Amino acid sequence: MVLILGRRMNREDSGIRDSPAVKRKVFEVDSKTFASQDVLDFCSGSTHSEGILQVFNEFRDCRLFTDVVISVQGREFPCHRAVLSACSSYFRAMFCNDHRESREMLVEINGILAEAMDSFLSYVYTGRAKITTENVQFLFETSSLFQIYTLRDACAKFLEDQLDPCNCLGIQRFADAHALKQLASRCRSYAIANFSDVAQHEEFLDLHKEELEEYADSDELAIGKEEEVFEAVMRWVYHDVEHRKPMLKALLHHVRLPLLHPNYFVQTVEGDQIIQNAPECYQLLHEARRYHVLGNEMMSPRTRPRRSTGYSEVIVVVGGCERVGGFNLPYTECYEPVTGEWKSLAKLPEFTKSEYAVCALRNDILVSGKTPLHLLQTIQYLCSACKNGETRLGVVNKPCFCVFPQVYAVGGYDGQSRLSSVECYDSFSNRWTEVAPMKEAVSSPAVASCAGKLFVIGGGPDDDTCSDKVQCYNPETNSWLLRANIPIAKRCITAVSLNNLIYVCGGLTKSIFCYDPAEDYWIHVVHTFNKQESCGMSVCNGKIFILGGRGETGEASDNILCYDPASGIITGVAAMPRPISYHGCVTIHRYNDKYHKI
Repeated sequence: MVLILGRRMNREDSGIRDSPAVKRKVFEVDSKTFASQDVLDFCSGSTHSEGILQVFNEFRDCRLFTDVVISVQGREFPCHRAVLSACSSYFRAMFCNDHRESREMLVEINGILAEAMDSFLSYVYTGRAKITTENVQFLFETSSLFQIYTLRDACAKFLEDQLDPCNCLGIQRFADAHALKQLASRCRSYAIANFSDVAQHEEFLDLHKEELEEYADSDELAIGKEEEVFEAVMRWVYHDVEHRKPMLKALLHHVRLPLLHPNYFVQTVEGDQIIQNAPECYQLLHEARRYHVLGNEMMSPRTRPRRSTGYSEVIVVVGGCERVGGFNLPYTECYEPVTGEWKSLAKLPEFTKSEYAVCALRNDILVSGKTPLHLLQTIQYLCSACKNGETRLGVVNKPCFCVFPQVYAVGGYDGQSRLSSVECYDSFSNRWTEVAPMKEAVSSPAVASCAGKLFVIGGGPDDDTCSDKVQCYNPETNSWLLRANIPIAKRCITAVSLNNLIYVCGGLTKSIFCYDPAEDYWIHVVHTFNKQESCGMSVCNGKIFILGGRGETGEASDNILCYDPASGIITGVAAMPRPISYHGCVTIHRYNDKYHKI
């Protein structure tokens, strides 16, 4: 094979018509070698494109080959349509379609600053931009307008790196306005993590009511104590009292007033002039007063501690047994739903009992349980403030109990017959007093307090039958009334109260029922995954947790279900340390250094 290099020349080109033919230089190339190396894939890398851009930028400065002038705020920028179109789909649409601008030499663009256009063109022609705190907002808007997303994202990243307590709220508003979800989320997280400092700056006073409510409602708000949230809200209100005073109730609804120190509450909150002249806030104040007296007996979204304070709502599981006829368990264990962690507390000193009933009295736990001989049992205190929750015995003997403003011992079985008697315990005087008896004597009912009254639901009037009655006790009149029957007649059921509604499960049913005391009717709300009875049930973090229980075969379960009334969804969330039934469950506030961020 012969490869000829060079240009073929004609006689006319050489100017010598009769001269001898010019000899051409030829190289002989082996055909096999040529076949395997007929292409050289050469690439100069990014230097080629950078060099061309550099030359085009020099052309722009010298107005060489420029074919359009962009006018911004009266300042003219000579450019090349091809370069702008190659970099920006905005300009490609402007120049490549049949728009008026595609034919005109001068194109005026409004709504941007000349300085931002200058920085933008510098990026187009060099691939570099100098982003500063002074130009970042305008450069972001310009790059968004011209659809240069790499530059826009660089501006967003620059803003994220500049977050500070004095500017994070303003940057968040800017991010929301431009649909920058990642930047907006980062700003919210920063403001939540630095709320105490953020609330001291002027931007905080410019928040919209809805924005302030979102922050005040957050469980993750990083504060040393709840007083900081109250003071931030009141500072915002006082900044424009005339217009913001009507918003006070809605804002205080998100402040955990019950968790304020009682002295601070009396002196600062109740002593505030605006609050004193806002009767619509009195109900929230009354809730806080009740909590200061009753503790966890009175629960609402405002009694749930924020995690940054070091406190969290936990479920304490007390006693129980592994299976029918099996061993009674001495364990007291604490479950943290947010982390899914279990922590062992002190064992019960007397664990020959089963069918435990528990309640919280000012964040201490009261425990009762039925002995194998069905005798009256001792109520014990499990002090949540003591290290590891050591137990200390009380001085009273009563059957099962429930709590509402005081502790009530309701019904039960004395070894011979069911009881209709009801007694009330006053923790201040340490005395029990008789109150009006129930209309029907039952054992193993579900008992809950709701809407200022005590409800005894179902239970067993004797060994062979179950009741569907709902007995309602009114402490103000010391009287009992029968309300709408529960749709099922069962014993070994469990009830809790949440948001002025009562939820019931168990009784070897596969359902959760809900009762509305105000309307006096029952509805079925959701199916559980398996039939259970003698399960634990407690409200924690605004959701209902169902723990353990035994199935139709008598075998205990270690399942934990979580029902969220807000969404109507029930899920399996975790497993208990061991299968268990006939146990007591109660929610308290517990301090843990591991979660304390301040």
